[in-house]
Amino acid sequence: MAKAAPAAGIASGQCLCGKVAFEIDVPARWAWHDHSPASRRAHGAAYATYVGSWRKRFRITKGNTAISRFEDTATKTTRSFCAHCGTPLAYERARSPHMVNIPRALFSGRTGRQPLYHIAIEELQEWAYTGEPLVPLKGFPGVVCSARKRKSARATIPLNSRAGIFEP
Repeated sequence: MAKAAPAAGIASGQCLCGKVAFEIDVPARWAWHDHSPASRRAHGAAYATYVGSWRKRFRITKGNTAISRFEDTATKTTRSFCAHCGTPLAYERARSPHMVNIPRALFSGRTGRQPLYHIAIEELQEWAYTGEPLVPLKGFPGVVCSARKRKSARATIPLNSRAGIFEP
C-alpha cells in the first residue's frame, strides 16, 4: 500500500447549504473525472470530478448528523450526501477501504492534485462539452455557445422571401 505524503496544508469544503463541512490534508492522493453512469446519475451531470483522500486525512468538521448514505450492495459502494440540500459528499468503495472520494467542486481552494485521469471514458456522452471553441452569445452577457460554422440565415432563405413573397 502506498504511504501518505506529509500534509502540506488543509483544503476545506462544504455542501450547498453549509450544514455539512469537511477538510482533508493536502496534497490529496489523486484526482480524476468519472464518466460512469452511476456517477453521472448521482451528480446529475455529464461526469463527476473527484479528489481521493486517505480516510485518516479526511475529517467532517460540521454536520455529521446531517449526512445520509446510500449503499449499493451490488457494486459494494457507498455514496454520502447532505440530508438537507442533497449535495453529494463522498463516494466510497469496499475494495478501497482506506480511501474516500470527494467531489472536487465542494472545495473552496486547492487540493494539491489536478484531475489527470478519466475513468469510464468510453461512457462519455455525445452531449457533454469536450472543449470545442466557444463564443459569446450576442445579447446575453455571460453566456457562451459553441462556435460551430453555420450557413447564414440569408443564404438559406429563398430569394423571393426576402421581399415578403414566399414560394414553395
